[in-house]
Amino acid sequence: MRSELLSGIVLIRGGGDLASGVALRLHRCGLQVIVSELPQPLAVRRRVCFAEAVFCGTATVEDCTARKIADPGDTRLAEEIMNEGHIPVLVDPDGEAIGHFRPAVIVDARMLKRYQDHVPRPAKLLIGLGPGFVAGENCDAVIETNRGVSLGRVVWNGSIESNTGVPEPIAGRSKERVLRSPADGAVIAHAKIGDHLDPGKLIAEVGGLPVQAPFSGVLRGLIHPGVIVKRNMKIGDVDPRDDPRVCIQVSDKSLAVAGGVLEAIFSFAGRAGVSPALLQRF
Repeated sequence: MRSELLSGIVLIRGGGDLASGVALRLHRCGLQVIVSELPQPLAVRRRVCFAEAVFCGTATVEDCTARKIADPGDTRLAEEIMNEGHIPVLVDPDGEAIGHFRPAVIVDARMLKRYQDHVPRPAKLLIGLGPGFVAGENCDAVIETNRGVSLGRVVWNGSIESNTGVPEPIAGRSKERVLRSPADGAVIAHAKIGDHLDPGKLIAEVGGLPVQAPFSGVLRGLIHPGVIVKRNMKIGDVDPRDDPRVCIQVSDKSLAVAGGVLEAIFSFAGRAGVSPALLQRF
């Protein structure tokens, strides 16, 4: 078990902002990381999401680059990408890569926010992020993703806080900073992430209906143009701080959650009798 854990791969299901923060921090620590995503990712904060590689072929988050792999069973190409110091992003909606790569650790970061009845468990360690996971039932450990004193904490037995459904406030703005689709259909973008927005500015449209800026700020996130969405789905995010740097920096929340994942991996390895220094062999 020890040698398998230390020489294995960490497979992260999901390439959104929290998942990408985890991937980035684990990669910087020398672990071998693979990300799997949908054919049409729903990531909103695309400037800090490795999911964007699915659309563009590559995606760079801060100092780390990811490359797309269309075939979730292409282990050779994945190895080449990791040897180059990059992160493979597999198009893998059904989790086929789990069987091909046999990861030592799986981090389920899809943020589905509902209980997961059927979670593949071939890995030595399965870590769930956020609501929908109960340690000891459908995962080994769950990481708190809700802001507050428990953010980033590792739970080895039981569940974490329930999904509040209320976005965290930024500069006094909460629900109103989230942009939601007014209809079913494809997203047509009229603004770019990082743009300054005045109140009422047209940001996007779906089904012929406009999505406008609710207040002055910067467009922090917008779902990739052309993606098909459902009415009331989150498709964007306006930041009232009006600082374009927040669009390209991994958030403190993502880094805190990533710290929890690292703690879970190190403590699990420690209980298996592995020296933490040897984790660099991942």
